[in-house]
Amino acid sequence: MSRIVAASLVGVEGVAVEVEVRISSQLPRVDVVGLPEAAVRESAARVRAAIAAVGLPFPRDRVTVNLAPAGLRKSGAGLDLPIAVGILAASGAVEGSAIPGTCFLGELALDGRLRPVCGALALAIAAREVGCARVVLPEASAREAALAPGIETLAAPDLAAVVRHLQTGRGLAIAAAPALPREPEPGPDLAEVRGQERAKRALEIAAAGGHSLLLVGPPGSGKTMLARRLPGLLPPLSFEEALETTRIHGAAGRLDPERPVLAARPFRAPHHTASTAGLLGGGNPPRPGEVSLAHHGVLFLDELPEFERRTLEAMRQVLEEHRVEIARARISCAFPARFQLVAAANPCPCGWRWSEQRDCRCDDGAVVRYAARMSGPLLDRIDLHVSVPAVRWSELAGLAAGERSVEVRARVEWARKRQRARSHGTNAALPDRDLDALVAASPEATALLGQAAERLALTARSLRRAMRVARTIADLEGERVVAPGHVAEAVGYRELSEPGAKDLLR
Repeated sequence: MSRIVAASLVGVEGVAVEVEVRISSQLPRVDVVGLPEAAVRESAARVRAAIAAVGLPFPRDRVTVNLAPAGLRKSGAGLDLPIAVGILAASGAVEGSAIPGTCFLGELALDGRLRPVCGALALAIAAREVGCARVVLPEASAREAALAPGIETLAAPDLAAVVRHLQTGRGLAIAAAPALPREPEPGPDLAEVRGQERAKRALEIAAAGGHSLLLVGPPGSGKTMLARRLPGLLPPLSFEEALETTRIHGAAGRLDPERPVLAARPFRAPHHTASTAGLLGGGNPPRPGEVSLAHHGVLFLDELPEFERRTLEAMRQVLEEHRVEIARARISCAFPARFQLVAAANPCPCGWRWSEQRDCRCDDGAVVRYAARMSGPLLDRIDLHVSVPAVRWSELAGLAAGERSVEVRARVEWARKRQRARSHGTNAALPDRDLDALVAASPEATALLGQAAERLALTARSLRRAMRVARTIADLEGERVVAPGHVAEAVGYRELSEPGAKDLLR
């Protein structure tokens, strides 16, 4: 009998799995027990062929493989290698004394080659937490796993190299973790957006405070251009943020083996036909959705009213709690989802309501039905509402280029530094219980906020979000106290100025 340490993915987290192999004098057969998924049950055929490919005999007795804990459903083909090592150790083909303290992970090809596994970083962290000093993985997954601190990562090309390492203690190279680039790769520049000064100002405020943003305007007015330039205004990922984001993308199988670490903030723009499971996560086994893939980055929902109403309503809890809870009959897991939401919408189904360039073809009933696709509670959770009117070509050609993204990012980083000194986070995440003390509004600003709440019929949630936005505006200006001017600008982002946009949100 032999025992091998392995790991399996549950959502985006790794869970240690003990692979127990027992060989008994019975009719030849391989039994895999312990709630294995289909890919795990099929591992017996791959393991048998891979062991034969390296020139070692497969036991001619009954082989029983138990995957503990038995109540956890095991998925993926990453358990092939630990099952093969367990069979070889139980049959005496390799020395079992070299196995303790080592975790084995990898999918086997029929000729013994090792194929990469999803979530190598999360699996390596799980192995470290149960006391393993080293982990053996396929070469294509080793650099990702090497990002895990406190555990040695050995890269193996095939099963033969693993057997040689267990027999001689040599043959596997230590994988080096990829380094984060000091400067992120340049992306779309804000200077490329001509005009739209109010929208660009709102984009800077959203970047500085981590606020969500809704852009409403006719087709071609620049909503998508603005949204795609938000990641370039955000501060670079810290090492901890890059590690967490890489772990999520690795669990989803979306990492490039040549660049196994995410150095730039993710930008996700799912199509409006995306299902609820595709946006929030799910499936069998559960996999992270777009909101989790946008963790520490930007989630752009273009054509917001075209998304399914049920999908949009499910976003409400995610925007509040910054996580997605997946509950199934046999499994439950949580996906992190701390992202900045940028949504875009047209003022009507055809997009040209109240436009000076084209005539709108929509009647009032169509506009009302179109606006009803977005609920008030969802819009209430978006901090900044901005109209993006179309700019005529005659005006566009004469406009000079604005500030570059790097210049705006410098102000954003300075404002975020002030926020970290105050509350160790962004203004959008200020807790309600300490909001008044952390916002530090002057009596005049507080009075103006109360007047705005009465005149505009703001909800308590809208009022608190306006306070957070005012605090961000003050931080951008280097002010310690929130003044009436900061409140006035923040409240202005709760009431759209373009008539068509007002109709959309009415």
